[in-house]
Amino acid sequence: MKRSIIFFLLVISTITTFPQNGKVKWYTIQEAEKLSKESFRPLFIDTYTDWCGWCKKMDQETFTNPVIAEILNTRFYPVKFNAESKEDVTFMGQKFINDGKYGNAHQLAVALLQSQLSYPTVVFFTKKDDKYGVTPVPGFRQPKEMEVILSYFADKAYETHTWEDYQKTFVGKIQ
Repeated sequence: MKRSIIFFLLVISTITTFPQNGKVKWYTIQEAEKLSKESFRPLFIDTYTDWCGWCKKMDQETFTNPVIAEILNTRFYPVKFNAESKEDVTFMGQKFINDGKYGNAHQLAVALLQSQLSYPTVVFFTKKDDKYGVTPVPGFRQPKEMEVILSYFADKAYETHTWEDYQKTFVGKIQ
């Protein structure tokens, strides 16, 4: 009986820790920053807008793929960030607002996307030694293409391989 209860608790904790069936556990940027400080993983920031059709398509087709969800849930702290949010956001000790200076774009979106406001854009927030890197990757991506991109950053291949060389040798799970 005792073993059954322990097994049950382990199963429940696994289910609540890592969403199943192709579901990504999205964090706020503040939650992801806090988690990353406790145990570093790169941040994956899906920068989107409510009116963006390609953003919705990527939500439906790419982020629901079980392979993509597994990589995001286990190798990154995934964040969804509305690039036109009106909420003030503090990230990396700096306060960002949406003051209308960039049209509808939030200051954090402008910073993350390096002023190239295109949606959807996913942003990889990485760390090497004590330096942070921000790499925006614009455009809609099918699951197979997203798997290569995610693996490139999750495996830190960018430190030793060019993107072109990595793509040539990558073998993924998605066919």
